[in-house]
Amino acid sequence: MKDRMRIFTSLIGLLTTLVGVSAQTAQPVPRLVVTVFIDQLRSDYIEAFSPLYSQGGFDRLMKEGRMYGSVNYPLARIDRAAAISTLFTGTVPFNHGIVGEQWLDRATLRPVYCVDDYEHGFTPSNLAVTTLTDELKLATSGRSLVYSFAPDREMAILSAGHAADGAFWVNEVNGEWSSASFYGSTPGWFEYAAQTDPLSHRLGKLVYEPYSQEVAQFNYFLSNGLTTPFKHKFSYKDQYSSYKASPFINDEMNLMVKSCLDNTSVGQDEITDFISVSYYAGNFEHRSVLERPLEMQDMYVRLDRSLKDLLDMLDDKVGLDKTLVVLTSSGAEEKVDVDMSAYKIPQGTFYMNRTSALLNMYFMATYGQGRYVDATFQNQIYLNYKQFDEKQIDLNTAFEKARDFLLQCSGVKNVYTSRQLLSGTSNTVLNLLRNNYNAKCSGDISVELLPGWNMINEEMQMFYRDYTPLADFPLYFLGYQVVNEQVYTPVSIDVVAPTLASFMRIRAPNACTSAPLKGIRR
Repeated sequence: MKDRMRIFTSLIGLLTTLVGVSAQTAQPVPRLVVTVFIDQLRSDYIEAFSPLYSQGGFDRLMKEGRMYGSVNYPLARIDRAAAISTLFTGTVPFNHGIVGEQWLDRATLRPVYCVDDYEHGFTPSNLAVTTLTDELKLATSGRSLVYSFAPDREMAILSAGHAADGAFWVNEVNGEWSSASFYGSTPGWFEYAAQTDPLSHRLGKLVYEPYSQEVAQFNYFLSNGLTTPFKHKFSYKDQYSSYKASPFINDEMNLMVKSCLDNTSVGQDEITDFISVSYYAGNFEHRSVLERPLEMQDMYVRLDRSLKDLLDMLDDKVGLDKTLVVLTSSGAEEKVDVDMSAYKIPQGTFYMNRTSALLNMYFMATYGQGRYVDATFQNQIYLNYKQFDEKQIDLNTAFEKARDFLLQCSGVKNVYTSRQLLSGTSNTVLNLLRNNYNAKCSGDISVELLPGWNMINEEMQMFYRDYTPLADFPLYFLGYQVVNEQVYTPVSIDVVAPTLASFMRIRAPNACTSAPLKGIRR
C-alpha cells in the first residue's frame, strides 16, 4: 500500500513539475498592441520644441520606452499609402502593390485611388499580401479584435488590413466619421460615438489660437512675423479639410479610441487585440513653415498633449504593462510652393503631357505612324505594348531610345525604365526604385526632375510633386516588456511587422522577409 502511495505521490509530483515547466516556458503576449502612425513627424521638430512639452507625451516615450533614432523606409519615393502599407506588411510596393495613393490602371487608363473599389466601395483589395493584423486574426481564429482610426480613408483601411473588425476615418466633405462596409456591419458603439456631439456642431465655434503664451513667444524658425500670434476659424468652404490639417484632428482620433476602449472588450482578456491610430504632424492647412512658423510650433506642442492623453487612456483602461505601443512616422513631408526666382535659385516647370507627345512623335519618326505612348500619370509614362508588338519592334531597344530622348529634355535629372529596374543590376538607387515599382500599376518609364523643378500634366490637370524623405524620423516602442534604451544603429521600417509578430507569437506577414529586432524586450 505504501509503495502504491509512493508511486502515486511521485506521479503527482512529476505532473506538477511538467505543468510548472510548461507554464514557465509559455511566453505571454501583450493584451493590446497599439500602433501610432504620425504623418510627417520629424525628429528635429520633436527635439526643437521639447522645452514646451508636458510630462507624459514624448517625454514618457524617451524615459520609459525604446527609441530608434536612425530609421528609414526602403523606398525611393514615399507617400502615406505606400508608407503605411510597408509598415504593416513588412515588405515594399514591389510585393504589396500599393505604390502610392494613386496610380493608373493599365487596362482602363483611368486613375485609381489605392482603396477605392468601383464595385464594393472602399476596400483593401489592392493590398496583395497579408498585413500584421491579418496574421493576428488568422492566428486567433478571428477572436482578436482589430480596429483602425485615421484622419483619411487610405490610412484607416491599409492599416486595418483585410480581416479587421472595422476601419474608421473622418470624411472631409461633411466632417462625419465614416466606415467601410467591407468589414461588415458598423458597430453600435461606433455609430453612437459618431452621432454624439458631431464635428459639424462644434466646428463653427472653434477658434485655433496658440496653445499657450509660451508657444506664441517661442522662436525656433528664422522667419519674420513671429511676434503676432495666429487666430484661425473653421467657418468657410474647406472647413473640414482644414480641420484635418490641424492639430485638433489628433484629439478627434483620441475621442474615438476612448469610445472603443470604453464600449468593447479590447485589451480585457488574454487574447491580443489591436488598435491602429493615425495622427497628423504637418503644418496647418499644409502650408509652408515660412508662411506659418508659429502654427508648426503649436502643432508639436498639441501633438505632445494628444500623445499624453492617449498613453494615459491606455494606462487607465488596459495598463501600459499589458499594452505594447509602437510610434513612428510616414517618413515624408509634403512639398509646398515656394517662389525661388526672387533669390535667383534655379527652378522650372516640366510639362509631362507635352513631353510624352514629343516622345510619341520621336517614335513615329523612328518606327512609322502609330500610338506608341498610351498615357502619362504623375512622373510616369505608359507605353502601348500592342503597337510595338504589331510592328515587331524590340522593346529593349525602344526603351533605350526613349530614355536617351527624355534625358535631353530641360529639367530632367534621370530616367528609369521598367526593364532597367527588373534587369537584376543592383546598386542603392536602383534597389530603392525597384522597391517602389509594381508591374500591375507602375509605368514603363519614370522621369526624375532636377531639384526645384515641378511637373504639370495639362491634360489631366495634375500638378505633381515628389514627396521628400525626411532627414530623420523616430521609431518608439513603449510598454509591454520593452527595454528602455536609445539606439542609433540604422533600422529599416519593414522590421516593425516581424518584431510585433514576435511579441504576439504569430507568423509575420506572408511577404515579409525581414528579421525582428533583437534586444528589445526584457
